[in-house]
Amino acid sequence: MESNKTFKLSEKVTVEKVSYKNKYGITVAADMYLSKDIDKSQKYPAIVIGTPYGGVKEQGAGIYAQNLAERGFVTIAFDESYNGESSGEPRHISSPDLFVEDFSAGVDFLGTRPFVDRNKIGAIGICGSGAFSITAAQVDPRIKAVATASMYDMSRMIRNGWEDSMTDEQRAQTLVQLGEQRWKDFENSTPELPAGFPNEPADVIPEGLDPITSEFFEYYGMKRGHHPNAGAAFTITSSMSFMNFPLMKYIKTISPRPILFIIGENAHSRYFSEDAYKMATEPKELYIVPGARHIDLYDGGDNDCIPFDKLEGFFKEHLE
Repeated sequence: MESNKTFKLSEKVTVEKVSYKNKYGITVAADMYLSKDIDKSQKYPAIVIGTPYGGVKEQGAGIYAQNLAERGFVTIAFDESYNGESSGEPRHISSPDLFVEDFSAGVDFLGTRPFVDRNKIGAIGICGSGAFSITAAQVDPRIKAVATASMYDMSRMIRNGWEDSMTDEQRAQTLVQLGEQRWKDFENSTPELPAGFPNEPADVIPEGLDPITSEFFEYYGMKRGHHPNAGAAFTITSSMSFMNFPLMKYIKTISPRPILFIIGENAHSRYFSEDAYKMATEPKELYIVPGARHIDLYDGGDNDCIPFDKLEGFFKEHLE
């Protein structure tokens, strides 16, 4: 029944497909993971878990949800609005406001389960959803603790380019091109979607890719993490919203609720978390995984390097 996962299911948990509406009326699809030892007459802490940017719940988010369910948490891994098995037309839209809202919608769902203590709900964001989880916590005090893994700040990335290398002139030209694209999309009655990763997993990484794209291809384009719902591509004009939506402007206001930033020692993305850590107010922690790259915190890589003991300790301490 659950053979569409990119990882092996644990015999210690049960998985239930669930769905719920966000405040925009989109039906969010999620997988709920429960320990087989759960006593539904009791109440448990819960965690809502977002996917890497362009990923789906059957990949890395599901791995986090499963492992933390084994450790006694009620967890959900969800597909973002307009993507995966969640509703919304046209498909493959990316929206910072919607993707932030999807975290709060997950809190809505979890906090209304009779076996969840609604005062003990946390959030985990992986890659792009790391910043979305932070932004949700800025305005939703029901999120009592938040952790990120290999965080990408997509608003900063899209507005400023890699390592903030985009000039004002380049940004202005990009906005001109996006405006032109909107006319094309309007005339075609559908937004243009760039080519993503292949529909079938590849055996080798194509030649000529830059190092960062090669790393993402290793996960999304090959057997390691390939899933047919995760082409990791969004409509071209989706970028406009990110240029106008600074995700982590109010990160200081999350305090006194805690934030845990987890990064790989060798991750190309580590500066996003390092800078966010500097901006955040105590309590906060920056945890570095030795030897890990960006994508290794999606699935653990060859060395099972996702620090689940650290995550368990963090949420047990701060959701009690």
